[in-house]
Amino acid sequence: MKVAVTSSTPTMDSIVDPRFGRAKHFILIDTETGDFTVHDNTQNLNATQGAGIQAAQNVAELDAQAIITGNVGPKAFKTLTAAGVKIFLCPNDTTVQQAIDQLKSNQLKTIEQANVEGHWI
Repeated sequence: MKVAVTSSTPTMDSIVDPRFGRAKHFILIDTETGDFTVHDNTQNLNATQGAGIQAAQNVAELDAQAIITGNVGPKAFKTLTAAGVKIFLCPNDTTVQQAIDQLKSNQLKTIEQANVEGHWI
């Protein structure tokens, strides 16, 4: 499965960024092979609006089947679910690698609605 994870730095040891739309990077991981690629999201860091929607569209275009992040607002949630991308939240201070390990061991659960209001920082 291809899984995107929000990240503040471009490494598997990075802490998962709690901000979906304004995360600095998305790390796309193939959970079967362990291969990963890093995708820049800096165009959305300072966006006045629409960062969550644009980030969700970018994740869908990467053919990610799931996203792991800290929080997802309502517009990003709607865009991701419309694209068929499952959304998983992970605890604060979790590394990208730990988040993938938790997903593989079924410790992360999908969410059924946004967990934050839009435009939170």
